[in-house]
Amino acid sequence: LAAALVLNTHSLLASLQRNELSERRFLQLNKCPACWGTSWCRKFLNGQLRLESWGRLRLLDFFNVKNVYFARYGEPREGSRRVVLKRLGSAQELADIDTKICRRATGRGRCDLLQALPATEFASLNGDVRLLTPGAVEGWSDLVHCPSQRLLDRLVRRYAETKDSGSFLLRNLKDSERMQLLITLAFNPEPLVLQSFPSDEGWPFAKYLGACGRMVAVNYVGEELWSYFNAPWEKRVDLAWQLMEIAEQLTNNDFEFALYLLDVSFDNFAVGPRDGKVIIVDAENVLVADKRLIRQNKPENWDVWYESKFDDCDKEACLSFSKEILCARVTVDHNYYAICQNLLSRHATWRGTSGGLLHDPPAEIAKEGRLEALLDECANPKKRYGRFQAAKELREYLAQLSNNVR
Repeated sequence: LAAALVLNTHSLLASLQRNELSERRFLQLNKCPACWGTSWCRKFLNGQLRLESWGRLRLLDFFNVKNVYFARYGEPREGSRRVVLKRLGSAQELADIDTKICRRATGRGRCDLLQALPATEFASLNGDVRLLTPGAVEGWSDLVHCPSQRLLDRLVRRYAETKDSGSFLLRNLKDSERMQLLITLAFNPEPLVLQSFPSDEGWPFAKYLGACGRMVAVNYVGEELWSYFNAPWEKRVDLAWQLMEIAEQLTNNDFEFALYLLDVSFDNFAVGPRDGKVIIVDAENVLVADKRLIRQNKPENWDVWYESKFDDCDKEACLSFSKEILCARVTVDHNYYAICQNLLSRHATWRGTSGGLLHDPPAEIAKEGRLEALLDECANPKKRYGRFQAAKELREYLAQLSNNVR
């Protein structure tokens, strides 16, 4: 890397001086409407966003596999704030999107995207279609693995990449907006999760700001949860309590949507530096089940409590689940299981460490043994429906410990 930096000094200086976030090619704006949106294009193209210093070096993209960038938004004289920019996929994954669109339209791997799009299912839902219905998009992604009409109406009504936000009628969107919505839903629905379950209403997700081409902007939350792995015990107890509260909120809420986290690891959460609040910063793999629809349709065993099976694997962030069962049961312990196994308990492993976020408790707590017993039962229950009870008691116990240390 050092040699490459020396050999490319001139181009490096040029890249440091240039604001690539105001360049249409860098934003892949030419791909639209096979993109994520255009609501923030004026801010990007007017130079209101600038990559932070090292983010301007394209040589470092080799290490930035996820295509996540940190930038400053605003004017220097008025003050700026840090935001996170995401392409929502690696370079190869984005190239695969183009290939899939071309194959669906022409049968070939390469084509003119703008000419090919009208021949795809993304354009078939045209201005004559009143509603986005489950039959049209079911199974496209985790978000709509088992969609209800109520969920899809919510997605359309809260779609932020249109000036007509607030209407659940698909035909009220422009042709380009409909295609953007559907392509986002099919390839990476994270922006739609953030828009439909916004932080402003108390959902534990990062705040969605806008998009331009194949770049979306979300608010910067703080350091990843991983950076708190060896924080003082009092801090880790508070973070663990918040994580269990998130599991409960996503599982049981007044809206009767169960949001199941299918990918749970230390880098999917971040912690606010000022308020210490835990927030989900990677929402690509979220399955939403409509409990009202399940109660209405009454599939087989719909009212039988479902217990997730402990996954004792030798890899990081393992989870065992059936999407079909998550979609067909009203009472499911998946989120408790995911948080306990992958983040809190002694079974959690990440970046060569083990023991979970609550490793090495104070001597008196370790001697009492209650915390270890609850974590073990939550991760790998020995009793029938043991995880449900253990999760409830663990939330209460962590709240008690947190209050005591405060």
